Amino acid sequence: MTLSVDSPVDGADRFAAMRHAMVASQLRTNAVNDPRVVEAMSRVPREAYVPETVRSIAYRDTQLPLAGGRTQNLPMATGRLLTEAHVRHDDHVLLIGAAGGYTAAVLALLAGSVVALEEEPALVALARAALAEEKTVELVEGPLAAGWAAAAPYDLLVIDGAVEHVPDTILEQLKPGARVVTGIVDRGVTRLASGRRSAGGFGLADFADCDCAVLPGFARPVSFRF
Repeated sequence: MTLSVDSPVDGADRFAAMRHAMVASQLRTNAVNDPRVVEAMSRVPREAYVPETVRSIAYRDTQLPLAGGRTQNLPMATGRLLTEAHVRHDDHVLLIGAAGGYTAAVLALLAGSVVALEEEPALVALARAALAEEKTVELVEGPLAAGWAAAAPYDLLVIDGAVEHVPDTILEQLKPGARVVTGIVDRGVTRLASGRRSAGGFGLADFADCDCAVLPGFARPVSFRF
């Protein structure tokens, strides 16, 4: 169940009711079962991290339109990724696809420090205002597919969207043993996946089929053919 802007509750109480409904009907019913993730997502006001034009539908279980042709990931998709990430209190996290800052704010309640990377200028401006009081989040601007080497190495990589592949440039910024959670685009179908970077390589395993916001700049390189 998702409340709408026409629900008979006003202001902050209306959004709090929507947030409660999101937790009950979208998260708990879809294997978002890490108590810390559920608690964090029940506390962060999602409406504060999306454009004003879509705040009234901030808690719908659909992608939300953002600037630059981007979309906000579904609450369930983000919740499943963070659950699978097993975020630790002392983790140094690289978040790719920060958008308006929502997932960074959730991670700020779970991890030690967060580097939140976004490339769309309008979304950077939105996130900068929304995250102004988050002392453990560093918002940075640059190409998503390049990662952010200046603050490496990272314990955890969270890509809050779907990509065709994770570039080596980003993997090299992770500590050996670092965890990775991301959406994957596979022949037009989006799935959620997790993995680890090891000394010998890197691999991902799908854990759920899921509608997921596709991020730009991560097309799989075309292999050379004669």
